[in-house]
Amino acid sequence: MGRFARWTALVAAAALLTAGCGGSPDEGDHPLTEQRLDWGRCGATADSPAPGGDWQCATLRAPLDWSEPDGETIGLALIRSPARGDERLGSLLFNFGGPGGSGVSALPGYGDTVATLHDRYDLVSWDPRGVAAGAGVRCRDDREIRAAESLDATPDSPAEERAYLGDAARFGSGCEKSAGRLMRHASTTDTARDLDLMRQVLGDDTLHYFGISYGTELGGVYAHLFPRRVGRLVLDAVVDPTAGTVGHAGNQTRGFQRALRGYLQSTGRDAGQGTREIAALLDRLDARPMRTSTPGRRLTQTLAVTGIALAMYSDSFWPQLTGALEAAHEGDGSELLALADRYNGRDASGHYGTTTHAQRVISCLDDRQRPTAEEARRLLPRFERLSPVFGDFLAWDTAGWCHDWPVPGQYDNPEVSAPGAAPVLVVGNTGDPATPYEGARRMADELGEDTGVLLTWKGTGHGAYGSGSACVDSTVDAYLLNGAVPRDGKVCS
Repeated sequence: MGRFARWTALVAAAALLTAGCGGSPDEGDHPLTEQRLDWGRCGATADSPAPGGDWQCATLRAPLDWSEPDGETIGLALIRSPARGDERLGSLLFNFGGPGGSGVSALPGYGDTVATLHDRYDLVSWDPRGVAAGAGVRCRDDREIRAAESLDATPDSPAEERAYLGDAARFGSGCEKSAGRLMRHASTTDTARDLDLMRQVLGDDTLHYFGISYGTELGGVYAHLFPRRVGRLVLDAVVDPTAGTVGHAGNQTRGFQRALRGYLQSTGRDAGQGTREIAALLDRLDARPMRTSTPGRRLTQTLAVTGIALAMYSDSFWPQLTGALEAAHEGDGSELLALADRYNGRDASGHYGTTTHAQRVISCLDDRQRPTAEEARRLLPRFERLSPVFGDFLAWDTAGWCHDWPVPGQYDNPEVSAPGAAPVLVVGNTGDPATPYEGARRMADELGEDTGVLLTWKGTGHGAYGSGSACVDSTVDAYLLNGAVPRDGKVCS
């Protein structure tokens, strides 16, 4: 288990953002902008069966190294469904987060949610570099992943600390072996440049884009790099662009505890007492992992925290979490293990997906802040006060995630200011656990006074659009379909 949804890739060293230091080819001045996409029937992927309906797939060629646009290229898998109405506006590109999420796998399942937008837009997504079919990386095999499940991600002794950090170093070595040269060319800035190439090849004068979670970071970086190419951009479940590694971990600790409090209150329990009971369960699992119905597998403290974290992303998981906690208090960890497996991408056959592999490659290339184990230990008292359930894990994660990473990180914080860009709609959910609400206001401010427009939803779960608020959905739809920019600060309750 890595950090909870590492939607915190940091981007944009100033030297790499200048027009003369590599970047998307200008309109029509490079063969890559003139490439024709060979759209055809989509096949099955490692994560999903072949989609039905009118979904089409193609491969886009992009430079491996954007500072050498005439050099080696890589293939990026794209998926689209053409606009269904007569008044087509262009392409609407989606990034669903991660980093590491496959847009090719995710978009068909999101089609019903954005059916209104589909009337006027071609729906388009892709597998970013390092992800799935986008020259994807696999840092370790299933056997190695299973072995790592027994490690304590909140080490309590020098031996556990050495094992935890040693595993992190081995993971990085495996990533480097798998990714090769891509290990240094999978940053969010690289992907933002891919996105502008995609825009040109698709034939759009400006970019219409819907970024969710880490996709908001990518959208903000795109707006900074190409402010005059911003069309209608929606950023939902927003990453705080002002927070560093420790700041993001603290934000998530608060966010997940806030969501846990909401869950406990929904069950009629006292949130403080319920938190203490869950923390006590985790302490017992730390000392002695729990039996499950799966032969050879036990519920560890780390897997239990992972399962609980998954349930914070949507209140639709809350009934399942209640049953899982009740079973665990009776000595059966099977249901919490099932929640953790779902988060970790483990299927019924025991095979693991690679989302977290790409996530780590991208975020560790972006992030040059590398707290040490000593620095993580100093965070523990503060993080434990923020959340007795999630604090220890997220404090230690600041040191373990990119420990001894073979490639240096590039940036401290993203540069998302976009002077001269068209208005960008920033959507924040007050109950979001993984990208807490405060980050939405900061993103809107960083984009700029005349660019960032904040829409607030007083809801629960990760993300706002399509989550049950007619107010949010109609506001976003009006912006994307008609260019209607809402008042900055509008609140949907």
